[in-house]
Amino acid sequence: MPKRVHFEIELPGDLAKFRLPKAVEKRLHALLDKQDQGKRLTAAERREAEGLVDLAELLSLLRLRAQRANGQAL
Repeated sequence: MPKRVHFEIELPGDLAKFRLPKAVEKRLHALLDKQDQGKRLTAAERREAEGLVDLAELLSLLRLRAQRANGQAL
């Protein structure tokens, strides 16, 4: 049986903090643009892009859950 862990975190007042920093977002877009242009990503670039996409998705999920917890409109 899987164990569940519950914890509380203090949410920042500014939910926009649950976003990629601008420079990181710019890097992700550069990698995706390169791929969209038909250029091949190196293995390291592919891993980097996948990691950044995963991070962006996690931050989006956290932002949405924080909005829901605060009773804000989505």
